[in-house]
Order: sequence, then structure tokens, then C-alpha cells
Amino acid sequence: MRILLSNDDGYFAPGLAVLAETLSAHAEVTVVAPERDRSGASNSLTLDRPLILRRSHTGFHYVNGTPTDCVHLAVTGMLADLPDMVISGINHGANMGDDTIYSGTVAAATEGFLLGIPSIAISLVNASRGNFATAAKVVAGVVERYQRQPFAAPILLNINVPDVPFDALQGVEVTRLGKRHKAEPVVTSETPRGQTVYWVGAAGAAQDAGQGTDFHAVSRNAVSVTPLQIDLTQFAQMNPLREWLQA
Repeated sequence: MRILLSNDDGYFAPGLAVLAETLSAHAEVTVVAPERDRSGASNSLTLDRPLILRRSHTGFHYVNGTPTDCVHLAVTGMLADLPDMVISGINHGANMGDDTIYSGTVAAATEGFLLGIPSIAISLVNASRGNFATAAKVVAGVVERYQRQPFAAPILLNINVPDVPFDALQGVEVTRLGKRHKAEPVVTSETPRGQTVYWVGAAGAAQDAGQGTDFHAVSRNAVSVTPLQIDLTQFAQMNPLREWLQA
């Protein structure tokens, strides 16, 4: 089995190293990740300059671009054979609810999915205690299950793992995305030259965190597994929109 790994925290991130080491026992692993932290890059592609692929002393490849660039470059130009799976992470922090829209971690997996490859985004919630081995073991279990019973069609999974030892996990739950309150206001500061600058504020607290959501699962120390889709069509508004346009 061939697995392509990427992330949005950069090729030097400890979560990526732990994941690569763990999965190397199960598959042939290739790492192509951004050269620097690209958290929040979402699904952006670099179209205004060329991309450069380099290899670090660890054997990991890195690119002067976004997470999406990394997967796109690897699948369409670098690898001689298509990977059997694309895995993105382990992200340093949660990617739940609205986070998935902005997340470079989810975007890297999404690019794999769009290219027809089963893909997984994996995140360690909070990550302050650094239980990356827990998240890596969860992913290894999913990979083992996939090897025994492959998906009938490409699938895109968003997995969030509580930052606890593996034995403290309270099972695995298939969930839907919850929803956050709106983000905190931007934070303003002033440079030494008197210029006002703005920092994007923190994400809002969970608003929709009821039973069945990703927020609810991880609050109970359960692993959240959410299947994602890419079709943004709001089907419920199609007929009302037709009527409005014809009025």
C-alpha cells in the first residue's frame, strides 16, 4: 500500500513525524508538506509563481506552497504511481465544525479526494499534552481496516482525536460537523513606526455542539469521524430561486 502524507503545519511538525513513523510499519510512505506553517490556507492553489520541491535531511519533501499545492504536485507530477490513500496531519489542534472551511489540513485531504483518492484529515484536539501517538494509532487502525476492506468509492474523512493517552479514549463515533459562534473581533496593535496592524481573532466557541456532533464526541474523549462532501449546492433553495427568477 502507498500512502501520501501532507499537513499544514510544515514538514518539520512533530505530528507529521510521528504519523510518518507509525504508518511506515503499514505502508510505503511519501511525505510532501509545506516548507512553513500554512495553517488556515484552506484550498488555495499557488498560481502566480512556480513551485519548488526540495528534500530535507529527514527524507521528507517540502514545497514553497500551500497544503493543496503539495498534494496536487505530488499526485500529478512527482509520484510515478498514484497513492492508495492521502492522509493529512497530524494537525496541532482541532478541525471541527466551521474550522473545516479554513483548514489547510482538511484542504490537503480534500485535494486527494478531488483527485479520486481516499483521503483522511487527522487532527489532535488542543494538542497541549502532545499525545500525537494516540492520533497516529487511531489512523493506523483506520488504515489497517481499509487494507482489509477498502471503501467502495473514494471517501473524505475528517478525524479529530482527543489529546489523551490511547487507553483513555472512549470509543469512536461517526459524527456530523457542529458549528461555532462567530469569531472574536480582530486584534489591533501598533508597529514601532506607528502603523496600525490587525490580527485575526480567535475562533468562536461551539454553538451547535449537541449529541451527534464532532464537538460532542471529543468532549467525551471519543474519536470523532466525520465523512465530508464537496458539493456546496443548496438544493433546498433551487426551486424557490427558480420561482424568484421567473416572477
